[in-house]
Amino acid sequence: MILSKTLIRRSLSTLPSPPPTPDSLLVDKALTFLKRHPYQLQQISPHFTPEAASTLLLKSQHDQELILKFLNWAHHPHHHFFTLRCKCITLHILTKFKLYKTAQTLAEDVASQTQDDDEDASLVFASLQETYAHCDSTSSVFDLVVKSYSRLNLIDKALSIIRLAKGHGFMPGVLSYNAVLDATIRAKRGVTFAESVFEEMLETQVSPNVFTYNILIRGFCSAGNLDSALKLFDEMEMKGCLPNVVTYNTLIDGYCKMRRIDDGFELLRAMGLKGLEPNLISYNVVINGLCREGRMKETSLVLSEMNRRGFSLDEVTYNTLIKGYCKEGNFHQALVMHAEMVRHGLSPSVITYTSLIHSMCKAGNMNRAVEFLDQMRVRGLCPNERTYTTLVDGFSQKGCMNEAYRVLKEMVDHGFRPSVVTYNALINGHCVAGKMEDARAVLDDMKEKGLAPDVVSYSTVLSGFCRSYDVDEAVRVKREMVEKGIQPDTITYSSLIQGFCEQRRTKEACDLFDEMLRVGLTPDEFTYTALINAHCAEGGLERAFNLHNEMVEKGLLPDVVTYSVLINGLNKQARTREAKRLLLKLFYDESVPSGVTYQTLIENCGNIEFKSVVSLIKGFCMKGMMNEADGVFDSMIKKNHKPDGAAYNVMIHGHCRVGDVRKAYSLYKEMVKSGFLVHTVTVIALVKALHKEEGVVDELSSVIDNVLRSCELSEAEQAKVLVEINHREGNMDVVLDVLAEMAKDGFLPNTRSH
Repeated sequence: MILSKTLIRRSLSTLPSPPPTPDSLLVDKALTFLKRHPYQLQQISPHFTPEAASTLLLKSQHDQELILKFLNWAHHPHHHFFTLRCKCITLHILTKFKLYKTAQTLAEDVASQTQDDDEDASLVFASLQETYAHCDSTSSVFDLVVKSYSRLNLIDKALSIIRLAKGHGFMPGVLSYNAVLDATIRAKRGVTFAESVFEEMLETQVSPNVFTYNILIRGFCSAGNLDSALKLFDEMEMKGCLPNVVTYNTLIDGYCKMRRIDDGFELLRAMGLKGLEPNLISYNVVINGLCREGRMKETSLVLSEMNRRGFSLDEVTYNTLIKGYCKEGNFHQALVMHAEMVRHGLSPSVITYTSLIHSMCKAGNMNRAVEFLDQMRVRGLCPNERTYTTLVDGFSQKGCMNEAYRVLKEMVDHGFRPSVVTYNALINGHCVAGKMEDARAVLDDMKEKGLAPDVVSYSTVLSGFCRSYDVDEAVRVKREMVEKGIQPDTITYSSLIQGFCEQRRTKEACDLFDEMLRVGLTPDEFTYTALINAHCAEGGLERAFNLHNEMVEKGLLPDVVTYSVLINGLNKQARTREAKRLLLKLFYDESVPSGVTYQTLIENCGNIEFKSVVSLIKGFCMKGMMNEADGVFDSMIKKNHKPDGAAYNVMIHGHCRVGDVRKAYSLYKEMVKSGFLVHTVTVIALVKALHKEEGVVDELSSVIDNVLRSCELSEAEQAKVLVEINHREGNMDVVLDVLAEMAKDGFLPNTRSH
């Protein structure tokens, strides 16, 4: 009998279906919980298998929401079902959905968990390859994994993935190579290695993009190989890859670090010709370059251009400028910038505060230094080892050793280990105070704590003994340092030579000088000046002048002290004409180095007149010989020697003393126009003179307004108001008293501001 097709179908449908496997039941249950009851997933977690997880992922690979819910559940440290294979399937799916951030996090987890296994790269690749077709994936997944290894600085493993992918017919893209190159440069693996990766990239026919070139240019610049960076820059343009702002910024920074700031400026201008607008980073890089070279006046031009282009100064700009002004010694302007920065709601960095603290220590204003330390803490910033060492040095220089040790204790309590530099500061403090036993004790303490004293440690102690007129003990210190394998330097020898000279032991000083030359050390100006002084004192002028000529031939700069010693020596032997001729060498004889700044000369001239042009001017001013002073001042200008702040201050003060107020005011205007800060003493002298003079009310107001404008510190607001009120009411005695107090508190410019 023939059965109908309908009957056959009915019979087949009644056959029992194969029983469901435990894994399939778990998958179905997990899918139900994921969709409706995620809180019940913990019930099945202990029983869920890697096979079930793989099945669930493949079954749900087109449902983005479900995949993310599964990942949230599976990514738990105690869930052992989320194996390498499951993670690779998830990576394929996340990459297809373009959920790159989530995929990146998972890929880094894979890389970090297998980084100790030498075979991990091949295992990860094998798992990615095996699951590739199941997920209909793309080669982007390999870029993602390479990037993850690179971010963890596992550069060799990242390259293994690239090479395995190439060997199996996949094509890693420019993203993979860029990730490896970036990691290589960041890890300072070496530019040569980066070049080899770049060559491999080109051989694989992967075209580099602007990011590739930027990474390599950054690497060459960091290595100080600017020529190779510029060669790459030319190459990218020839190949039609247009540089962007980052390219230019990197090269400008490279120029600045190589002390070629003018070339950096030229490149900044070239950006505009290429249709690229400089950004804030471009200007910050240039400002940093100028600050590093001490060209602070030029920063105002850059700031003006930034302002024209609508850029506001950020924390980097302010921090850089404050550090630059501190380095230059212009503490007043550094404080102005700090106040402006805080007023604009920006936070100074630890480095900035350390620079300010260093400046205040250098100026001897320890109260202000401690105030800045307190401000750091209020802002939640932690002082670092350098901050503490700076304060230790500041207090030590002032002879406040109790405070220095208090800072040292705080430093140790906060987990910082004092360095050799810290101990050297303490040694110097004891030496300055003449407490040589305490200095020796610090030296011994260093050794006990496992720190080896360096040449500065020993030279400081040696110099201290010389200042205490115990040269024989200083010689013993020199012997000890040599026995410890530390070679004396120029400062060591100079200190000893000076010590012997001061005790009129000239022969021993000369022997040391000869020894110094034998060991290949170059004497400095202090060495020569000490010996010149010793020979002059003993009447050996010929030997003194021979030493003078020798130091000039060696390119060393005889300073005002050197010349004063020679002039005194000539005067003692009634050789006045020669003394006068030598005196004028400083300005009129081109054979004398011209690098001495007028400010340095005037600070060192002491009671000896006419040691430089400025000291000549000062001498004439003190004697009221203003015609002669004007003559020397005018001759400076005629010889293209632009007067500096010190010259102007002396001239203004001199004309005020003889009552030529209008000439003084004219010089004042000229000085301000030239960008110099007027010294406090000069300002007060000018204000007094203008107050006594009739018909110069506007000039007096102008000077006072300028003073108040130059004082932008918020702390000085009360004083500024007092000056303004009393000036309006004609109470000039009060004005002068307040100005003097402001000067004493450091709110007005001083000699260190020039």
